[in-house]
Amino acid sequence: MTRDERVIAAIRAIPEGFVRTYGDVSPGAPRFAGQLLRTIHDPGIPWWRVVRADGSLAVGDRQRARLEAEGVPFRPGTERVDLRIARIVGYAR
Repeated sequence: MTRDERVIAAIRAIPEGFVRTYGDVSPGAPRFAGQLLRTIHDPGIPWWRVVRADGSLAVGDRQRARLEAEGVPFRPGTERVDLRIARIVGYAR
């Protein structure tokens, strides 16, 4: 399995209502995951479930709307996902 395939598999494995960070889906190379997601236009890849290490969103309103529709909690008064609740750690690496 190539690195691209491993990252995509890790993203596809994130269940609805949860998130992982770029570093979670691409250990040691979080920027690689971001670059990969920018180049892939497959509607089957839940790109919106990948957030920055601090819970902030890379894509903004569109990403937030999708996460909120899935019930992902945000920290009150912020634009950040509450990673203590919503983050899946060590899931399908």
